[in-house]
Amino acid sequence: MSWELSLSLNNFAKLECKFSEFLSSGGHDFVVMRNDNLHVLHTDLEACFSMEFLCYGPQKEAGKEGKCLYRKTKNGRFEKWNVETDDSLCTLQEAFQKVEPSLGFDIELKFDDYKVYQQDHLTHILQVILQVVFEFGRDRPIIFSTFQPDAAQLVRKLQNKYPVFFLTEGGTETYYDVRRNSLEEAMKVCLEGGLQGIVSEIEGVFKDSGAVAKIKQSNLSLLTYGKLNNVPEAVYMQYLMGIDGVIVDFVEEISRTVDDMIKPEEAVSGEESEANSKLEFSQKELSFVLKLIPELIQQH
Repeated sequence: MSWELSLSLNNFAKLECKFSEFLSSGGHDFVVMRNDNLHVLHTDLEACFSMEFLCYGPQKEAGKEGKCLYRKTKNGRFEKWNVETDDSLCTLQEAFQKVEPSLGFDIELKFDDYKVYQQDHLTHILQVILQVVFEFGRDRPIIFSTFQPDAAQLVRKLQNKYPVFFLTEGGTETYYDVRRNSLEEAMKVCLEGGLQGIVSEIEGVFKDSGAVAKIKQSNLSLLTYGKLNNVPEAVYMQYLMGIDGVIVDFVEEISRTVDDMIKPEEAVSGEESEANSKLEFSQKELSFVLKLIPELIQQH
């Protein structure tokens, strides 16, 4: 089951994105808020059946009103889920059937951050998801990603058709499972499990920029996510560092701005051409800039 909507995914396809990340819940990470008679209850999505899940938010049937959706903010408050354009929730199968086949899916497998999962339980959850993917995925580009180290390695064992990436905060958050606490540990998870790459919080990469070369030398791909990826200059810096891809919120705006930085404009004179060409750094200059970034992040 996914919180993403087929409407939003198709909008990404119009922007000529190669992939769109969306969530497939296998655990407790998301909470459904029920506000019945002023009593607010928490419902584990793992125990929420498909029909009940689809009763929330806008409904497919005309005139039918769904139950209200809430989201939890970082300060612990619950607010109504208000967006500019809304659509009914969809299952993973419906996402495959309704979204343009040219758009690749980065299926993030969500699990509880603080729950210990037995392997047979993980296997059952992943097999259910894989069954849908194999039946309806067809020729669509697909990758799997997850913060759960055991799930990442297990989904790779269960199939070898689609790439698997390990998600990490890169040391910006601390967890009881040390495999989640650094880029170095993320590399170990990937190499031990035969995974294809890492998706890291960008601040973790900037704070440990030396890890980028090690990751590339290990023949692993490196993608990033995070608020700083909505800053064009931060995305351009990653381009210079050789990072393979970024996950952003404002796809059109960031793409356009970074493209302008990368592609030199056609100039009338040689002087203008030199002024408009893309900014280039030597390895020494790039290394100096990267050393400054952790201090800038700390001040921010």
